[in-house]
Amino acid sequence: MMKTFSIGGVHPDDRKISAGCAIEVLPVPKTVYISMAQHLGAPAKPVVVPGDKVKTGQIIGEPAGFISAFVHSSVSGTVKSVGPRKDLAGNPVTHVEIEVDGDEWMEGIDTSDTLAAEVPADVQFIIDRIKGNGVVGLGGATFPTNVKLCPPPGKKADILILNGAECEPYLTSDYRIMIEKSRQIVVGAALMKKVLGVGRVVIGIEENKPEAIAMMSEAVRELAVSSPDYAGMEVMTLKKKYPQGGEKQLIDAVTRRQVKSMGLPIDVGAVVQNVATSLAVYEAVQKNKPLIDNTVTVTGECFPKQSNLLVRVGTPLSYIIDFLGGMPADAAKVISGGPMMGKAVSNLDAATLKGTSSVLFLTEAQTRRKPETNCIRCGKCAEACPMGLEPFLLNKLARNGMTDELEQNAVQDCIECGCCLYTCPANIPLLDYIRVAKGEVIRIMRSRTAPKK
Repeated sequence: MMKTFSIGGVHPDDRKISAGCAIEVLPVPKTVYISMAQHLGAPAKPVVVPGDKVKTGQIIGEPAGFISAFVHSSVSGTVKSVGPRKDLAGNPVTHVEIEVDGDEWMEGIDTSDTLAAEVPADVQFIIDRIKGNGVVGLGGATFPTNVKLCPPPGKKADILILNGAECEPYLTSDYRIMIEKSRQIVVGAALMKKVLGVGRVVIGIEENKPEAIAMMSEAVRELAVSSPDYAGMEVMTLKKKYPQGGEKQLIDAVTRRQVKSMGLPIDVGAVVQNVATSLAVYEAVQKNKPLIDNTVTVTGECFPKQSNLLVRVGTPLSYIIDFLGGMPADAAKVISGGPMMGKAVSNLDAATLKGTSSVLFLTEAQTRRKPETNCIRCGKCAEACPMGLEPFLLNKLARNGMTDELEQNAVQDCIECGCCLYTCPANIPLLDYIRVAKGEVIRIMRSRTAPKK
């Protein structure tokens, strides 16, 4: 039997309608807006001012803390402004606005397609390249990759898991890079394997992606012959189930290890990275290329041109939409990400981030919520929860502001996957209430441990 995680989960329709669309390079826009807050942790500190000339790949933002990341210019041109601009959610965030002039790259960046498969012997060199080129996790959290690859004292990994599940409906960007950049992804995995000092790497891919499984398996076999650095790698076919790509769920599926409440993957000896992150690591280390572009799926039944585009970071969504023919007349909502965990876009002039994976267009009929009725105590939400929580109870506690009881019932462990909302026959907005309550409980928990002034 194919492996999958042991608690909860649902089986939404794939709707991978852009899966057959090869990656196309989106032309560079006339102006980009590069956010300083596109990674988990402290926003980067701008190091350019209006009037500065910059090249593609040049540092324009430096880390402002341990959990932070470098930000680079994705284009060459002139800095027009540095200041607040609305992000995808409509919140003011510091951006660097750059007017494009040509495409002159920083010296030392290898833009060729030649595969560089030799793994450097110097581990610190690999870490420095990953950090210096601003690589962050591209599976959703955008956690700085160099930090994740250096566990704290007393913690040791014995397995690296690459997440190729891409279990969200509609999303196909990871699928396309596994087909088109399979060898580069495997080299990236070998680089991370070297840093972690682990002997085993598992690339988990769901059964509904047979071509990706075949291409990644071939790349692993081919590179294993070339060097011992590629020993201990395997592609594991996983059963299709959402949210298979969640870190804790993927660890459970691959190793049968359970990460405890508020625990981290490293607590059970695992490190999980997305396949897109592995590609970014390859480019950062082997090509000295900063994370300045990524593959973005543009999709939806109402959108006339399904696409997977290689997009420069900081490209306005409106530019992408116009390039593909304009906003569909019957599109009622635009989502950044997938329909289960993505976020509604309130500002189409907002720019893409390092972690932007998809732009999804949904119709009014697809987004209309049915009237909420009373809970019938069927337990479907609890059965579907991949974290083993009781959403019906958390919803009740949240509506009554019972934060102590919410913490006791582990609302802080919710991964906001939406399985509870998806399965509820009473159409109760479980996730809405639980998400807000989780934020408040985590704020209270952090205030207890915050240093007193």
